[in-house]
Amino acid sequence: MRENLKGKTVLVTGGAGFIGSHLTDKLIAEGVEHVVVIDNMFIGNVVNLSDAIATGKVTLYRDDAEISSSVDAIFDEHDIDVVFNCATKALNYSFHNPANAFDTNVRVVLNLLEHQRHGHFKSLCHFSTSEVYGSAVYEPMDEDHPRNPTTTYAAGKAAADMAVESYVRMFDLDAFIVRPFNNYGPRQNYEGMLAGVIPITAVRVLTGKTPEIHGSGEQSRDFIHVSDTVDAVLRLFEVQPAGETVNISTDNQISVNELIPLICKHFNYDGEIIRKEARGSDVLCHNASNEKVKALIDYQLTPFEQGLASTLDWYKDRIGEDLK
Repeated sequence: MRENLKGKTVLVTGGAGFIGSHLTDKLIAEGVEHVVVIDNMFIGNVVNLSDAIATGKVTLYRDDAEISSSVDAIFDEHDIDVVFNCATKALNYSFHNPANAFDTNVRVVLNLLEHQRHGHFKSLCHFSTSEVYGSAVYEPMDEDHPRNPTTTYAAGKAAADMAVESYVRMFDLDAFIVRPFNNYGPRQNYEGMLAGVIPITAVRVLTGKTPEIHGSGEQSRDFIHVSDTVDAVLRLFEVQPAGETVNISTDNQISVNELIPLICKHFNYDGEIIRKEARGSDVLCHNASNEKVKALIDYQLTPFEQGLASTLDWYKDRIGEDLK
């Protein structure tokens, strides 16, 4: 049983990103003393932290957690108690720069684990991804499902997970792994080739462009609202055993063929949907088991259609006027 986070100083790597910024907000709401954020703004945005920074409880470093000296400087400056590692490069980036997408995931966690084994902080929560499983060999996918990454992004995440597990065994560290499935919600990046399917489809419809489905459209995802993920992570922090991994998902899945029409319907779009070739190495099926997480915490989930509607309204409200 770990100590409550109230009054602690917490480092969030990738804390200006989608999940990281929501986690930072939640940490402040839960009563932490201070949150130190390091983010190279690869897809993060300081705007995501505007409310958190306004509290006076955030120190933001626009720097790169891949660089060991940058991480060293933070630990020299701050007395960190707990680290949440959300730093990564987007999955789509691995098709553009596969080596760096892999290396980022490994290098960041090794920098943190080296500080942890030297006693510079007590507890590490490392964010993995459902992509490490690849396409489902069996369903629902539990934590014992084989790791079979299909991209260098996922391979780097799998390697980072194994690094955490090995450091726990070798040095008896207090580190554990959370494995969120497909997160969606406000602040998810919608720009360029690194955007996720929900935000990029919303933006296409809002800007008068044609939505797209790649491949058969039968590829499925287990979408979970970002607020549910961060809530589960902070509940798990107090009870999850060191060295173990827990899936965070919804016990449900939806195909792209079902998802895109839902987005179109929300915006009253009844036009064409373009069919394009499948993306190479695309995972075909994600349907997770949540037995483990439900055994550890009181697990609350947002109904998908409710969460999707509020998310799409956020995109319309925040970027709609700028995109007209």
